[in-house]
Amino acid sequence: MDAHAVLTRVVGLGIETADVLVHELRVRNLRDRRAVARCGGITGAPDASGARRREKGLARAGNARVRRLAIGLAVLVVPEAERARFRAPTADGRRATRKTMILALARKLLIALWRLATTGEVPQGVVLRPATERFLRLR
Repeated sequence: MDAHAVLTRVVGLGIETADVLVHELRVRNLRDRRAVARCGGITGAPDASGARRREKGLARAGNARVRRLAIGLAVLVVPEAERARFRAPTADGRRATRKTMILALARKLLIALWRLATTGEVPQGVVLRPATERFLRLR
């Protein structure tokens, strides 16, 4: 089964979303999970000057379409148990903490979907629809 049909079977992912992810991530030959996160633009932007090292925030050097999709899907596709694990540190109500945790979920989801599309490894907690004739005839 091709990557497009596999991603379309994920509950919460539509045909158009799977199409964008396949075209934007599968076209490039990404070697590991860090390359996937960089391509999606969901990595940190380090700033080093002399002995001072700090994080400037989100590096927007990646693909904007993939970044927006990953952040939006982090709420829809990620199982409730995984969201609960990330919800505890955000109980303080600080916006920066919530933003960091959403980006962490989006990065984790993007890497899991990449693994599903390339190796067929189903991430823990992700629900797949049954393979019907409609999904098998997509491409």
